[in-house]
Amino acid sequence: MKFTLSWLKDHLDTDACVDDIAEALTDLGLEVEDISNPLDRLSDFTIGKVVAAEKHPDADKLKVCQVETEDGPTQIICGAPNAREGITVVVAKPGVYVPGIDTTIGVGKIRGIESFGMMCSEREMELSDEHDGIIELPSGNVGDKFTDWLAEHQPAKVDPMIEIAITPNRPDALGVRGIARDLAARGLGTLKARDVAPVPASFTADMTVSIDKDTLDGCPVFYGRLIKGVKNGPSPQWLQDVLKAIGLRPISFLVDVTNFFTYDRNRPLHVFDADKVKGNLRVHRAKGGETIVALDDKEYTLHAGHMVISDDSGVESIAGIMGGASTGCTDETVNVFVESAYWDPVQIAYAGRALKINSDARYRFERGVDPAFTPEGLEHAVRMIVDNAGGEVSEMIVAGKVPDTSRAYKLDPARVQSLVGMDIPESTQRQTLTALGFELKGDMAHVPSWRPDVQGEADLVEEVARIASLTKLQGKPLPRATTGVPKPVLTLGQRREGIARRTMAALGYNECVTYSFVDQGAAALFGGGTDATMLGNPISSEMSHMRPSLLPGLLQAASRNQARGIQDMALFEVGPVWAGGEPDDQEVLACGILVGNTGPKDVHGARRAVDVYDAKADAEAILAALGAPARVQFQRGLSDWWHPGRSARMALGKTSLAGFGELHPKVLKALDVKGPVVAFAVHVKNIPVPKSKSATRPALVLNDLQSVDRDFAFVMDARVEAITLVNAALGADKALVADVNVFDEYVMGDGQKSLAFTVRLQPKDATLTDKDLEAVSAKIVDKVSKATGGTLRA
Repeated sequence: MKFTLSWLKDHLDTDACVDDIAEALTDLGLEVEDISNPLDRLSDFTIGKVVAAEKHPDADKLKVCQVETEDGPTQIICGAPNAREGITVVVAKPGVYVPGIDTTIGVGKIRGIESFGMMCSEREMELSDEHDGIIELPSGNVGDKFTDWLAEHQPAKVDPMIEIAITPNRPDALGVRGIARDLAARGLGTLKARDVAPVPASFTADMTVSIDKDTLDGCPVFYGRLIKGVKNGPSPQWLQDVLKAIGLRPISFLVDVTNFFTYDRNRPLHVFDADKVKGNLRVHRAKGGETIVALDDKEYTLHAGHMVISDDSGVESIAGIMGGASTGCTDETVNVFVESAYWDPVQIAYAGRALKINSDARYRFERGVDPAFTPEGLEHAVRMIVDNAGGEVSEMIVAGKVPDTSRAYKLDPARVQSLVGMDIPESTQRQTLTALGFELKGDMAHVPSWRPDVQGEADLVEEVARIASLTKLQGKPLPRATTGVPKPVLTLGQRREGIARRTMAALGYNECVTYSFVDQGAAALFGGGTDATMLGNPISSEMSHMRPSLLPGLLQAASRNQARGIQDMALFEVGPVWAGGEPDDQEVLACGILVGNTGPKDVHGARRAVDVYDAKADAEAILAALGAPARVQFQRGLSDWWHPGRSARMALGKTSLAGFGELHPKVLKALDVKGPVVAFAVHVKNIPVPKSKSATRPALVLNDLQSVDRDFAFVMDARVEAITLVNAALGADKALVADVNVFDEYVMGDGQKSLAFTVRLQPKDATLTDKDLEAVSAKIVDKVSKATGGTLRA
């Protein structure tokens, strides 16, 4: 939204400077994006007088001028045809930047004669496109600033332009009147009365307007007046200056009037050349397929349901968006029909997007204009047309009625303190709302029709606080609910998520944050992709389902990296996954994948391909960091996306703590990942809470007795897991057995294997005797034999 300072002062009686106004606007929520002040770029130009002008000895079109300036007579070479003795000019001395030619003036020689400055034209100073000669001022004293002369004699040329950003909830600020109202409420001036007396009707128009019943929801009211005998042509200079200042091109007076009120009062209007309208006007919905050449000279094909204005010959205007070229006003227009209607914001937005038309009218109607101002806006435009272009005006033509937007909310002065934290007296609150156009009756505040964003009591509080300025808020610490050390605010689950992230990062993994949505195919690979997790309105077909696992996102990230030449990766993510559409179907997983090799090539040959045991070690490290028991069960039978012979579940009974292993080749192929890939998935919520909740570590236990290592080797079925043997040996004597480590495996040809392991015995009370060692060894052999079905090797 752009406007000039003088335009603002047409509505606001104020002495505030541009900087104060800009600061207040931003504080009010109307953020200033740009200020263009011609005075800033013209401040160094001064007024001079040519006291002598002689022809250049070596150039026919150049003159050597002696110019009186504040520094005395100055010699300037000039090629302007109107350079002559006695004229008052604008001088740029050496060192002055001239914006129109993007040059800083210096001392130079022109055909052997020195020149100490420049006499400027209007285009060189970006005041207009005039460049046929230098500026000749009708008055002015030598040495005065040119900006002072402009401010007194041609203020429009140095009128500052302000551009503000408008949020969708403030359509009233799309008019200069609405901006002035906010500033007046803040105290930067007084809002001027700008009402006009309606032009008396001279006749009754033959033209009628009707609105189809199925269109009343999109156009509840339509006003119009016919003006005969107008004289169209260029707009008055003040109107042209206003429109040019905000970047609009003056077209003709009738068109410029509609553009003016679009910005002045946020009231888009349209003018029809009445002599080109065939019969009566009708507001209705397009059947679809109709075409219209609009005012931008482009042809548009209408969709079924779009609102249009038609005469007896066909569609003449795209309602609320853009008029048609066939009934547009020209310099020859003498009879004009001025239209002011209210259009539904949502329907205008749909139509504008479908037709890909961006116009000032659409921009305002889709955000919301003041429906109650519909007839008044028409009267303002008709008054301006008649006062400047003459003509006789018909009686008002009306179809439909203005929609009722009246509503009121209770003003509770205490809510400002509770919602915003500001202590504002009730009288000030009432005064603020009154200044903004609210009507107060008792404790009820009636909302003005131009504020569709006010929809409740909290909005009243927001208006009061906004005008009072939220910068006056003082920070105050929240009171503590309890005395002493405050309790932790993070839940157990949140703490575990943080621990899992830190642990995986410490293990060398890089964190990924992927979308919670995946495509149906990827979801189906990991047990999802059902209707229960399908989104009702997905962003795209590639994000149609809630993810059943974190692995699809990690594998897709790995695929993108492999396509860019990165083959060795360690990626992890901690986040929610969904097994169904109910709240209980959501859980948090900590997943990681390893791809490629363990490290770069080196001379020691330490580089190797990642394997299942890397994933197992990392999963165990994460479980240990999260407080899981040291002894867990390893079970077969993971889901289909794991390799059936190279994966396992870590569990406590039937409760799964984690899964690890190699991912199935079919999954990698479907996601275009070069394998093998090993991974793990930790169920964060399934880890039991430790019985001791103390944050202190237990006392360090040091044993002064020497430990004893004993080696055993058992022959057993090749399908028996080594962990079964380890757990059996650990349980043989929990008081003495401190650790069990498998150090050898030998696979035999008859479906059996041999496992050798070391048992470390740690006495606590007395040194172990041979008898004690034999007794413990017997327990270990008996326990392992029963658990594995194996026999002790000789």
